[in-house]
Amino acid sequence: MVLYFTSNVVSPPALIFMGKDKYENEDLIKHGFEEDVWFHVDKLSSAHVYLRLGPDQTWDNIPERLLADLAQLVKANSIEGNKRNNLTIIYTPWSNLKKTGDMDVGQVSFKKNNLVKRVHVAERINEIVNRLNKTKVERFPDLAQEKMNHERTLRKQQRLKDQERQQQEHEQIQKLKEKASERSYASIFENADMTGTSNYRNMDHDGDVEAFEEDFM
Repeated sequence: MVLYFTSNVVSPPALIFMGKDKYENEDLIKHGFEEDVWFHVDKLSSAHVYLRLGPDQTWDNIPERLLADLAQLVKANSIEGNKRNNLTIIYTPWSNLKKTGDMDVGQVSFKKNNLVKRVHVAERINEIVNRLNKTKVERFPDLAQEKMNHERTLRKQQRLKDQERQQQEHEQIQKLKEKASERSYASIFENADMTGTSNYRNMDHDGDVEAFEEDFM
């Protein structure tokens, strides 16, 4: 079972979720999205809380009020951490989580430590925790299928972007060819005009124009 929460401190509202126990946490680790950000109490046991980023959002630029919601939710879902003040919450992109075969169920480490950020929590703020708990929904999703569907959608979107880019490049090439053709035609006519003017002047200068007219008469 996965628990879902909604934070309305940002627009559009943010989706937050976590596993009911360490076994659901294991599934969330395995089937996370690239857009997911993982949160946990530093050096203490706690729930694995995830934020699913929206379009054009980045994990290292989460709004402060949303970050406060996440930190409070993580603290509230740590048996020991919920009793303490001055905690540190760590967070990192899902893609930075590292899972090896010798780790316990639900246990993770990081691929790159420099991709781990920290936020300080001085104390529990019941107003935030209660507000988030009112939005809680329990579901039994097929996480593997959800990920497959999501990746299929991303591939389709990428294909459409590639097709649009290729069409734009094709149109740009066509415009360049048309401009090159216009310059080529303009050059031909310009050379023709210059040649005609030069011949007339030479004839006029030599007096051949008058002779031609007399012969014609």
